Amino acid sequence: QLTDEEKEYKSKRKLVQEKLIKFATRIPAFMYLTDFRENTLQDVITKLEPDLFLAVTGLTVQDFHLLVQLKVFNTEQMNQAVFAFRRYEDASLRYTGIDSHPGLTHYGLYDTVVVREQPVTYETGV
Repeated sequence: QLTDEEKEYKSKRKLVQEKLIKFATRIPAFMYLTDFRENTLQDVITKLEPDLFLAVTGLTVQDFHLLVQLKVFNTEQMNQAVFAFRRYEDASLRYTGIDSHPGLTHYGLYDTVVVREQPVTYETGV
């Protein structure tokens, strides 16, 4: 038999786990849909596009703050994942001939901003 306190703890743990799964599975769609590429993901979620974040992930800014407060995100790994997503997104769009964000000089990662490397372009017939 579980005590009421243990039941409440288990219930909260399950709720946090569900929120984290929602975040992990839907954040790529959110990053794809937002136009804020030079801002940190944290700022885009909490300040610039909270309504889009809610619509795409089903999570509120308060839910996001709860996950941050519980330290469920490894900042270094989150920065690497966002950077990899940005580079992959740019490369796949460039492959199809689309420069989706001309003039973009920086990538916003999870909690930091880095200089964007400009793609090497090759001109034929020169």
